Amino acid sequence: MIFTVVLLVGLSCAVALALYAMRQNIMLFHTPSEVVTGEVPGNRLFRLGGLVVAGSVIKADDGLTTDFGLTDLNQSITVRYTGLLPDLFREGQGIVAQGVLNEEGVFVAQEVLAKHDENYMPPEVAASLKEYRDSLPGSMAEYGYEAP
Repeated sequence: MIFTVVLLVGLSCAVALALYAMRQNIMLFHTPSEVVTGEVPGNRLFRLGGLVVAGSVIKADDGLTTDFGLTDLNQSITVRYTGLLPDLFREGQGIVAQGVLNEEGVFVAQEVLAKHDENYMPPEVAASLKEYRDSLPGSMAEYGYEAP
């Protein structure tokens, strides 16, 4: 009986430590609407997904820094990325960016991932866009976006 109790206590401690360690490495996905409404904790690494806003891509003079808008068709947020963007990155495309929100409310991306073909969109982005697409009058093409 003592062996069973010691085994259960040891197993419980191991599970608790593993969960605590994983908590630091979990990276959650959020939409621009969640960021704008303040549902995202500050100074924490997370993924942000949506569509690149048509006409919003601005390249800085250094040739590496790019600012662009990202939308879930409900809210938009400015994303800043320094580095080479993926070849498939363009306005109206679905992307997922990984980074942090700065004090100015700009999402500073460390990595930008663009969809790899015309039929694929990350599941999280597709789900968040589907939620707002039905509320739009007309089609997404009228807003300058491809349908996911």
